[in-house]
Amino acid sequence: MHAGDTGAHLAPATGDRFDEELVLMSMDTTTAVEAATCEDPPAPKAAGSSRVGLIVPSSNTTMETELPELFRRQSDATGHRYTFHSARAGMKQVNADELAAMVGKAAECATAVSDADVDVIAYACLVAVMAQGPGAHKESEQVIAEAARANGHPAEVVSSAGALVRTLQAIGAHRVAIVTPYMAPLTQLVREYIEAEGVEVVDAVALEVPDNLAVGRLDPEGLLEIARGLRREGAEAIVLSACVQMPSLAAVQRVEDELGLPVVTAATATVFEVLRALGHTPAIPGAGRLLAGAF
Repeated sequence: MHAGDTGAHLAPATGDRFDEELVLMSMDTTTAVEAATCEDPPAPKAAGSSRVGLIVPSSNTTMETELPELFRRQSDATGHRYTFHSARAGMKQVNADELAAMVGKAAECATAVSDADVDVIAYACLVAVMAQGPGAHKESEQVIAEAARANGHPAEVVSSAGALVRTLQAIGAHRVAIVTPYMAPLTQLVREYIEAEGVEVVDAVALEVPDNLAVGRLDPEGLLEIARGLRREGAEAIVLSACVQMPSLAAVQRVEDELGLPVVTAATATVFEVLRALGHTPAIPGAGRLLAGAF
């Protein structure tokens, strides 16, 4: 898009007038710089609003769409406003090396996003944390909290990995069936991680998509048929997407309505915990009973 002609034209200045205009321009520029100095404290938060910080993989295209949509519905129901502020850690392929590298950047990203004086930080890469071994979410959350505090902007911290297992525990789901986009070995790691937290995985489907951008292009409409094929005997909930990059919001309510089990995703569990961290009661329609306030 090109800027249009304003119709205003400046004639060239000459002689003393030219010198005078240079002085005035210099004074105006100095004033503008002083007004925007980086040493100023952060702008005060607006009443009735919260700032949510996100740490996401560089190739993630889903969390910054699904989370704002869910919080928009929460805002419509409650009048409270939420804004989002992101930091990105490099990751393209979902493999052990890149996942470990992303975890290693958690503190740096936390420092960057806490510059926005956020109220809560959501660390949104479930498998990067789970691939580090059982209980790794506790260490990641601590690292992020300490980095934000050291930067002078302490914040509540939620990781998608921790949010998923804590949410399943909170709703009393001791046996679940899960869907992941990961390769089979990573899906097995996710299964073992969840089971180490006391939740049995009765069935797990691995879609085996190694490229993270390709995961973000998966059609959520296909999740209904995948969920129908899960072995659900004895399951008390379905984890429809154990990945913050796999789109699932459009399918959550439909799967829950058809199959009659609570449906949780990495994204909805993260939202649930962010709201709890802020002291807010979930009031989000169309995204399953978890975010409708049933628990």
